[in-house]
Amino acid sequence: MSDEIGENKKVSTNLGFVAKVFGTAIFIVYSGAMIYARLNALEMEILRLNHDVKMNAEFRIKWPRGELGFLPDDAEQNMRLTFLEKISGKHEELLDKMRYGGGE
Repeated sequence: MSDEIGENKKVSTNLGFVAKVFGTAIFIVYSGAMIYARLNALEMEILRLNHDVKMNAEFRIKWPRGELGFLPDDAEQNMRLTFLEKISGKHEELLDKMRYGGGE
């Protein structure tokens, strides 16, 4: 019988078919790697967004309370207000002296 497997048995195959099988296997592996990489990128983006949302929520709550500091403009404005309050207090003292004849 010529159907027996042995050392002298010849196998013939179409090289086009072999190339298609290898091409398909390479395409499947490459596609899987690209899908895996894209999923990792999306997962990292979600983690970054969640971190930003958490930081923004913390900022949104703490900033109005003054727990995170002030803007430089706020500090300048506070200094000006303090200066104006001192001047106003001196003017009130002078007016009181003029009104009530403060002990000269």
